[in-house]
Amino acid sequence: MTGTATPVRNTRPAGAARHGWIAALLLCSTPAWASPFAYITNQGSHDVSVIDLASQQVVATVAVGRSPAGVVASGRAGRAFVSNPDSKTISVIDMRQQKVVNTLPAGDGPVGLDISDDGRHLYVADWFGARLLMFDARATAATPPLAAIPVGRAPAGVVAHTDGATVFVAERDDDSVAVVDTAARRVRARVRVGSHPFALLYDAPRQRLYALNVQSDDVCVIDMRDLRRPTVIARVKVGKAPYGAALAQGGALLYVTNQHDDSVSVVDADSLRVLRTLPGFGYPEGIAAHGDRVYVVNWMDDNVQVLDAASGRKLATIATGKNSRGFGAFIGAPAEP
Repeated sequence: MTGTATPVRNTRPAGAARHGWIAALLLCSTPAWASPFAYITNQGSHDVSVIDLASQQVVATVAVGRSPAGVVASGRAGRAFVSNPDSKTISVIDMRQQKVVNTLPAGDGPVGLDISDDGRHLYVADWFGARLLMFDARATAATPPLAAIPVGRAPAGVVAHTDGATVFVAERDDDSVAVVDTAARRVRARVRVGSHPFALLYDAPRQRLYALNVQSDDVCVIDMRDLRRPTVIARVKVGKAPYGAALAQGGALLYVTNQHDDSVSVVDADSLRVLRTLPGFGYPEGIAAHGDRVYVVNWMDDNVQVLDAASGRKLATIATGKNSRGFGAFIGAPAEP
């Protein structure tokens, strides 16, 4: 799928994003199973490539449902969750064993997903059902959602607020973002953004939400200090069909993938000025940052490119499965027992 098409097809795709960087771990002093991993969803081969960030190599390939799209890796839960739109399910991967340990039924077409900071609740956008589904992230059986909250048309990107009670949802076909109260199980507020918002990224220190608009080719910056009155404070023009975003360099730089330009925009997160545009990608989709590196997922090239976060220089290329997407916060490490 793309941000401008239905989410269940095996041609060109789309994505979401969450908190753009994960705190670095001291690899040399932690057990091997606690190393950070990147979980890359491969739409064409129906599996997930697991990359050990310490060795920069694929260490496992995990079969999941059909056409996997979204992903979120939660250290607190010790699991990575993968949305399978064609199977209408969520695959749950144990991050220590690197295997599927549960499969959750997930409406009519799950796409974007995120998890609460405490690792207890999983939130999933049901594209065709126009709902936000809430699951017990610790479930060990194929249990139904705890709640199904109505939202706008074609919900795509999902981001959980750090307060544990609020979730943001990109309502693609309504050109809006919903602020969902998960306790009351209703939409608390909405804000109009650009054309066809798809991915979302929350910048907690600045209390900002970034909405990537795949048709208007820009990023809306939304002030979320008052969750009852979200306000667009800026629109940043980037490349064609922005898909994913990540914060790097301690939150100083905002990286944005541009699907239809085969490029990545690098934005100063304070001034919101585009600093440079990096060329040479293959339909880039998912993106995440870890330490001093940025990881860009290329759908056409079936790989992940590793960049130096400060300069954007390409450091390495890691081969993955077919039609790689990585739509979401795909880097994580299991918490110590």
